Amino acid sequence: MTAQRKMTYGIVVGNRGFFPDHLAKTGREEMIAAVEAAGATPIVLSDEESHYGAVESYDEALRCAELFKKHREPIDGIIVTLPNFGDERGVADALRLSGLKVPVLMQATPDRSDAMTIATRRDSFCGKMSACNNLMQYGIAYSLTTLHTESPASAEFKSDLEWFGQVCRIVKGLKNLKIGAIGARPSAFNTVRYSERILETAGISVEPIDLSEIFGRINKMKDTDDAAQAKLAAIKSYVTTAGIPEEALMKMAKLGAVVDGWMKQTHCTISAVQCWTSMEEYFGVVPCTVMSMMSNDLIPSACEVDVPGTLSMYMMALASETPSALLDWNNNYGSDPNKCVCFHCSNLPKHFFKDVKMDYQEIIAGTVGKLNTFGTCVGRVKAGAMTFARYSTDDRRGVIRGYTGAGAFTDDPLETFGGAGVAEIPHLQKLLKYICREGFEHHTAANFSSVSNAIHEAATNYLGWESYHHGGDDRG
Repeated sequence: MTAQRKMTYGIVVGNRGFFPDHLAKTGREEMIAAVEAAGATPIVLSDEESHYGAVESYDEALRCAELFKKHREPIDGIIVTLPNFGDERGVADALRLSGLKVPVLMQATPDRSDAMTIATRRDSFCGKMSACNNLMQYGIAYSLTTLHTESPASAEFKSDLEWFGQVCRIVKGLKNLKIGAIGARPSAFNTVRYSERILETAGISVEPIDLSEIFGRINKMKDTDDAAQAKLAAIKSYVTTAGIPEEALMKMAKLGAVVDGWMKQTHCTISAVQCWTSMEEYFGVVPCTVMSMMSNDLIPSACEVDVPGTLSMYMMALASETPSALLDWNNNYGSDPNKCVCFHCSNLPKHFFKDVKMDYQEIIAGTVGKLNTFGTCVGRVKAGAMTFARYSTDDRRGVIRGYTGAGAFTDDPLETFGGAGVAEIPHLQKLLKYICREGFEHHTAANFSSVSNAIHEAATNYLGWESYHHGGDDRG
């Protein structure tokens, strides 16, 4: 897994002259301290560039906007902090003039009941409403803290800032995203049909390549090629390969090397791969381990050319900065209505398993032969927090829509093959009815995290997608 990325936030400090402006000074300092304590970089006016480094007048809004423009690339999101009532126009003007299309978090500092004199009363409780009203008028999307007023030093704001960072990473990560579609959709999987054109309207492009081109590049690659040997070593260090023929391992290594090279050449960030059953019949291995390794490195790869599936995986990987998997909602678990078995053959990332080994694909082996199906990553999914999500194109209505929610993988006993685990989800039957009635796929993306609030916020508030938040609070 890759290291967590350091976030950068623009900060707009609201101020209004006939309220105690010394609160703007201390409020700015408190917000800078909170952002830095979270390991992020603040971009904010200095007290030399404006009164107390805050924004009230149009001139100060212009200066703030210019500062943000200079740091356009690193800024992931903007925090508006209101240590007093704040000037609603100054806040809105600074955001509009900056031209940044990033998430915005609205924070207001609470008054103290024992400090309500003219010298200390903030009125940010009220000012937040006015600022939000102006952002609505300006057409600027914004997010809200859990509580209407929160101190920058509070545990509530610390949690909200973490959540906001998740939202920002999703929005930024999907901007100008390119997805590699490797191979054609298997004819038996109508369920993973999707619209490239609808994705394109969301700024997401799909780069296709036929399996014949992949196989052709593999055929031209020698076993001694540096890229093939490096990938072979990586495979053997990634998963136990005892009992797997060397010929099969070399095929996997070449496949991985070619896919890595093609994705770099075409600037694709994530991928979806054709598997059943062309890969096995005409090449002689399954691509599962190669895909597992990519997903484990936060470069999601989904099977059956499920492009919306890998997109959903990537949203969670961006939010949590941990690997995602694509799973089937596969079986009931006994008579428990809130538990089910989630399964794949599998290409699950190593991060998902209690323990894992390389094996053969038992389902396809009955058709194409065991020797042509080596390369799965099999084992039991470990217990832990679970976020699930699925976003797809609705071709009839021309929109992107989906669902997300939270549950947990459990330690309940399970004896089966492939990569499998038991999931417990509150009100699972309601979710299953929703999936079936709305016609969603049997594939869902999953992640060991609690990021469904951020997924839903990014989807609905900033991406403009329709989203059902199963069991969620929606945060207003």
